[in-house]
Order: sequence, then structure tokens, then C-alpha cells
Amino acid sequence: MTTNEDDGAWFAPKRFGIGAGRPIRWQGWALIGLYAACLFGARAIARIGTSGARAAEVVLIVFATAMFIAIVARHTRGGLRWRWGRN
Repeated sequence: MTTNEDDGAWFAPKRFGIGAGRPIRWQGWALIGLYAACLFGARAIARIGTSGARAAEVVLIVFATAMFIAIVARHTRGGLRWRWGRN
């Protein structure tokens, strides 16, 4: 049996509303860093100035954001659900 402190979650849940709070393990911080690197990389691609660069930027941002949300949802303690502050 695992405890809440050792459940393998990377993010703590928000107290109110839907979403994840701040990272509670190094993997969460690494994921945020990787996501930020993808966003900066997408911007660098757009600065190339070719006809497909802007489209590539949008595709990369959409893909990175979708993956980020899916991973955060999977690794948030208790999952992503509405919380009223009681738990």
C-alpha cells in the first residue's frame, strides 16, 4: 500500500478548481523545463521566416501543449478534477 507522500505523483493538486499545482518531484520540474524548451524552440523555428515556419510553430505548440496537459493529468495526485478546498 502506498501513502499520499509516496504515490509517485509529480504534481500536487490545486486546492480550488481544476488543475495541478506546483511540482512536488524533480520529474515535474523537468517536464515544465521541457515544455518551456519546446515553446522557445517553436519560436526559434518561426523566426526562420520560411513559408512553412509559422505553420510548424503552431503545430509544435499545439502538440507540446496537448502532451504536457496529458502528462500532467496522469501525474497529478488524485487526478485532474474539480476541488472545493475541502480535500
